Amino acid sequence: MAKNGNGGNGQGYVQRSGGSKFRSNVQRRSRTDGGGGGRRRYDMQNTQNREITAYDVKVQLKEYEEKKITIDQLSLADLNFYARRLGIIGAGLMRKVQLVERIKYVEAHPDMELEVEGVLERLPDGFGFLRSGQYDYISGPDDVYVSPSQIRRFNLRTGDMIKGVIRKPREGEKYFALLKVDSVNGKDPSTMGDRLSFDRLSPMHPNEKFNLECDPSIISMRVMDLFTPIGKGQRGLIVAPPKVGKTVLLKDLARAILTNHEEAYLIVLLIDERPEEVADMRRTVKGANAEVISSTFDETASRHVQVADMVLEKAKRMVEAGKDVVILLDAITRLARAYNTVAPASGKVLTGGIDANALQKPKRFFGAARNIEEGGSLTIIGTALVDTGSRMDEVIYEEFKGTGNMEMHMTRKLSNRRIYPAFDLLVSGTRRDELLHTDEDLKKVWIMQKFLSTMSTIEGMEFLIDRMKKTKTNREFLETMNKKMDV
Repeated sequence: MAKNGNGGNGQGYVQRSGGSKFRSNVQRRSRTDGGGGGRRRYDMQNTQNREITAYDVKVQLKEYEEKKITIDQLSLADLNFYARRLGIIGAGLMRKVQLVERIKYVEAHPDMELEVEGVLERLPDGFGFLRSGQYDYISGPDDVYVSPSQIRRFNLRTGDMIKGVIRKPREGEKYFALLKVDSVNGKDPSTMGDRLSFDRLSPMHPNEKFNLECDPSIISMRVMDLFTPIGKGQRGLIVAPPKVGKTVLLKDLARAILTNHEEAYLIVLLIDERPEEVADMRRTVKGANAEVISSTFDETASRHVQVADMVLEKAKRMVEAGKDVVILLDAITRLARAYNTVAPASGKVLTGGIDANALQKPKRFFGAARNIEEGGSLTIIGTALVDTGSRMDEVIYEEFKGTGNMEMHMTRKLSNRRIYPAFDLLVSGTRRDELLHTDEDLKKVWIMQKFLSTMSTIEGMEFLIDRMKKTKTNREFLETMNKKMDV
């Protein structure tokens, strides 16, 4: 049997990622002539990295037909590659049975238009690509090329959600290409030339409250709804040491917003998190108006930054379209660390090893939260880590301290005693909370705060949890406390 050109296994296949064995024409020609004249020399590294063309696929499928191998018997890796050539988006996320059914459907309807929806990332060269949230908005095999002429024609910006018709890659092309733009951010693309930039919109104080009560048993949301209310356009910090329940708090917060506010679009952004935490969050946060975007701790700092930038730009474009967007960021401390790693050295280093210019971009991210007078809002609730033993984390928190208009502090004094939620209400609060509460509720909340200030943190939280467990709603709780204190 003739061997392949690099002394491999003699099967004459190019081994692709995932175990695909589509055979290339170049590798067929690299076999020996069998006459003792020696082998032709080819750069085998270039051969293996060569993009296999549609012709190679047809040849391979023809060989399968001759051997009477049906499409159901192909390996998953071969199916993925063939599906991509047919123009099937998201093939890598399908199971084998689903993928086979999809391939058969597309083959039975060859004239069917291929539609796609993705978020645009403009590159410095003028063109761009549609990124998929299923791949956390980073480059992937299903990216769609957007030409510079389309970007100029419709005034497209990074973060625009584009829906349109695409075509399959031609000979020598690697990517799908966008043929027609049907909508941009849910609107007619012809109206995009008149929209205002996010930075030119008029910010104002949050004046419409998110209702966080969704389940009487979730005490944390009921406490936040009273003492640290969150409005549309809020810029909030959850200040927490490790192991006090901040991740559970974010899950409860996401569930409350999705349950009570269908008009809001929720993005949970997890930076430098553990993979199991990401998977758990994806199982918890589901819905048409929600997505979980992540960059785990085993990824590079540059990827952390790229993912965060794409999420922010997408949120800005949605706000420009008049929508209410909520970003739950875990954690802003780790995001600042990533920016510090990728930032060019300025020669000025602050305490803890932070470059003097490194915090400019994370502050811009956090500062983007605002309520818009013309309509729409961007709410950002980020977690800030303290008591980690890192001087850098302390400096990052001090830099962000005071930039938000809501702070919720969590403490180990309560979590060490297994008291949850571990809130320190004496140092927590929301600026201009009179815009979010009714006058009657605000008066009762102030009286409650004065009453709790006479107790220690532990006693006050235990008292509050005990009273709330005896009532089903915050309204009932306030009326009960009103009678007890004879207000």
